[in-house]
Amino acid sequence: MSFKTIRLVTDSTCDIPAALTAKWRIGIVPAFVNYGGGSYADDGAALDRQAFYEQLPHLRPYPTTAAPPPALAEPVLRQALAEADHVVILTAPAKLSGLHNAIRLASADFPADRVTLLDSGMVSMGLGWQVVAAAEAAEATGDLAEVLAAINRVRARQKVYAALFSIEYLRRSGRVGWAAASVGDLLQIKPVVSVAEGVVSQIARVRTFSRAVDKLVELTQAEAPLVRLAVLHANNLDGAQALRERLGDLMPSDTLTVLANPALGAHIGPGSLGVAVVRE
Repeated sequence: MSFKTIRLVTDSTCDIPAALTAKWRIGIVPAFVNYGGGSYADDGAALDRQAFYEQLPHLRPYPTTAAPPPALAEPVLRQALAEADHVVILTAPAKLSGLHNAIRLASADFPADRVTLLDSGMVSMGLGWQVVAAAEAAEATGDLAEVLAAINRVRARQKVYAALFSIEYLRRSGRVGWAAASVGDLLQIKPVVSVAEGVVSQIARVRTFSRAVDKLVELTQAEAPLVRLAVLHANNLDGAQALRERLGDLMPSDTLTVLANPALGAHIGPGSLGVAVVRE
């Protein structure tokens, strides 16, 4: 079935640059980060991402993350529905975040034939690339089936990898069982992880961050040729630029460099690097 207008809504963990969210008129539901006695929406106003990362190593108690109340997600959905015949919502994984459930509750009272809610299974620009592909298909075709097919094509060809500068933040988060049981920090182990279908898996353990980045390069090269690439960093722009140089001709012309959202950064820690790739 075709629709005149299809809009996308996602959450702020998608890490899509503001220029692209504006271009595609993508609605963003903010995640919240709690620290220093306050709760801050990652909405581009309440929370300064750069300032957060600069404070992160010194924050006590450690920051926590939270989904918004459904009442705060509802206006974003309502605005999208006011502008469109159908709204496709893509969220962070329900296995890792309460965002999916919050948005599910917020959308429950809207007409079921006008809203499609999907769990992306991905984080950061892994989620972001699904949303961008959906927005492109929506503008090109105005057809819901084509939009969903575009999302599925990305899901079938994408990977998200990260080299963690320290395992401590992931261990503290309690979101990943193997990290909680690890003594990696004591041994100065630097894990390389992947994310798929909401599951964070350790795929390598090395003793230096430089070797972790080597593994990140190797994994990215193995996915070539690429049609999408985002280089992710947790307040490590120099490291991200060096990673881009090493990837060289592998990079599509529209490769992005992205400062990872604070909701993710609170769990992976400052200094970490990652990639979100979509292969041909």
